[in-house]
Amino acid sequence: MSSVRKDAFVMIKESINAVLPEAAVVKALKEKDFIGNIVVIAIGKAAWNMANATKNTLGDRISKGIVITKYEHAKGPIKNFEIIEAGHPVPDKNAIIGANKALELVEGLTKEDNIIFLISGGGSAIFEKPMNGVDLEDIMDITNQLLNCGADIVEINTIRKRLSAVKGGKFAALCGKANIYSIVLSDVIGDYLDAIASGPVYPDSSTSEEAMKIINKYNLHIDDHLKEIINIETPKQVDNCETIITGSVSALCEAAATSAKKLGYQPFILGSTLECEAKEAGKFMAAIARDIKQGKNSFQPPCAIIIGGETVVRIIGNGKGGRNQEIALSASIGIEGLEDVVLFSLGSDGTDGPTDAAGGIVDGESVKRMRAEDIMPEVYLDNNDSYNALKTSNDLIITGSTGTNVNDIIVLLCK
Repeated sequence: MSSVRKDAFVMIKESINAVLPEAAVVKALKEKDFIGNIVVIAIGKAAWNMANATKNTLGDRISKGIVITKYEHAKGPIKNFEIIEAGHPVPDKNAIIGANKALELVEGLTKEDNIIFLISGGGSAIFEKPMNGVDLEDIMDITNQLLNCGADIVEINTIRKRLSAVKGGKFAALCGKANIYSIVLSDVIGDYLDAIASGPVYPDSSTSEEAMKIINKYNLHIDDHLKEIINIETPKQVDNCETIITGSVSALCEAAATSAKKLGYQPFILGSTLECEAKEAGKFMAAIARDIKQGKNSFQPPCAIIIGGETVVRIIGNGKGGRNQEIALSASIGIEGLEDVVLFSLGSDGTDGPTDAAGGIVDGESVKRMRAEDIMPEVYLDNNDSYNALKTSNDLIITGSTGTNVNDIIVLLCK
């Protein structure tokens, strides 16, 4: 393994560790005085870690709690907590079971009671109760349509809020007069609270008119009775919730920069709000790499070029992969033959698309390794089959569930 590739894996480990939610959750809890009964609801990919930190901090002051997270993301029992794992990115029956149990947990609470609501990315799929007249199959179908057409997370959640009885501020209304203290780990560019996990306890800034424009933009196939439900407006005011954000992709980029500097690279953060097609992001980063190696721009090796955000994949093939793997495969074509160049792209939660990989890491020899196994990277890229191409060249990043979720990061290392 090259020294640059070794440095990349050090950066991956150190960057993820820096944005784990436990310390931030503890800090948020210690800044708040709780008087009376406390129940805890945790939803999202980082739900278990956030709930465990809350339990360790408040102990027996918590009367009961529930964790609703993605499959294989729970790390064991938590005393007095029920743990439910559900489907992501498309909801399943367990998402509804979890939401119903959360509603049972808050039923009958008064203004003397406290709800600590721990929210992280993935909550939109994992926490679900369909509106009257909406079936789970309707939500699954529309979610799949939105994912396949390349809609971004804000557009997806604008639709899902209106099909759900617990999103877009609606869950807060179902908590009666209980006091909600919401601690949020952001996976949405711009940290829009009504978009993170579809804002179950935050007033919704989107409108039904915007939702209909999204439906028309992507030519979604939606039954007329569902369009009538989508036209029902969401709550625009929530009075019983206080919210604090504990982490975001900006912190992940800063952590990567700190790690790079320790390893001897000059870091440059180009931004933390990248939004484009994944394969285009890969081409862009490869172009920067070529310019650096040819001395055509102001970045001088050794340097680390860092970008955070969330790209989208437009599904045109029938392969297997995720947006970070597609970025890496696309970049591998552009950096073919370059020495001392490594690019990695990964999801901070440890999962990228419907795969066991967090993302991909490629270098100037990656395409050579693929072609040696009769893998044509351009063909695999067109088929959205980045996983199998990168698996062949030993360029997948496998971390398992990390316990956090603050969006994606792309890092280009040139030495």
